[in-house]
Amino acid sequence: MKKLYIHIIVMLCLCPALCHSQTWKEADKEKINSLLRQAKQMPRTTCWELFFARSFIGVPYVAHTLEVNDTEQLVVNTRELDCTTLVETVTALTLCVHQQVYTFRNYTDNLTMLRYRHGVLDGYTSRLHYFTDWILDNEAKGVVKEIQNPVSVFKAVQTINVGFMSMNPEYYKFLKANPDSVPVIEQTEDALNGRTFRYIPKNAVENTAAMRNAVHDGDIIAITCNKQGLDIAHLGFAVWHKDGLHLLNASMLHKKVVEEPMTLRTYLGKHPSHTGIRIVRITK
Repeated sequence: MKKLYIHIIVMLCLCPALCHSQTWKEADKEKINSLLRQAKQMPRTTCWELFFARSFIGVPYVAHTLEVNDTEQLVVNTRELDCTTLVETVTALTLCVHQQVYTFRNYTDNLTMLRYRHGVLDGYTSRLHYFTDWILDNEAKGVVKEIQNPVSVFKAVQTINVGFMSMNPEYYKFLKANPDSVPVIEQTEDALNGRTFRYIPKNAVENTAAMRNAVHDGDIIAITCNKQGLDIAHLGFAVWHKDGLHLLNASMLHKKVVEEPMTLRTYLGKHPSHTGIRIVRITK
């Protein structure tokens, strides 16, 4: 796994053909470089996921920030975040620290590796649009691991049945303009469908020793749902408080990145379509 990941990074650095155009502003570069400089001086025992995620608290929630170009480019936007781009931004920064590399180029290499199938930006359809696909591809690279044990906590099984993108191409700028790409998206959906994953049902998200053992501070929380054609409804990071597990997320409700004041159990209870949580951990 680690060898594959290293190979991807080497290819990104050595092959100009793989280094596609990027979209970012100077403020984004300054933000990333500032965070990496801070991290370089901090104790190695720091929970990097929460350090980086908390640095974005208050940043406005804005959807579709990756859909700004007519052709696919690597978009870096630290000024506006949605739940997916917050997770990718924090994960790319955390990987930089694990690798002990601290430049903006290192960050964009990691972001490309995370966001695209096999780490290669090759058009819109190479982006890992469904989060189950994102998990599987990044597990194969050796940079994340989905946690599915102990079974006593992960009591439920999700069978993937995605198809929202191919069924609703009019909601996606690129697919609306390029209908010939819809069958390619459908192929990626078909490859996911039927796969099964254990998850924690929302009525089992409690403040117990078993839960605290299974879910760690900084783990990626992927909220499962029963919405037709979707696998995951929302993303964020796990934060344990005295009263239980909370979610640090780019919130559509709050219109910004927040560390939710309510417990995750309460949060899930307010959303009838949410069924539970899958847990993904960035590997050390």
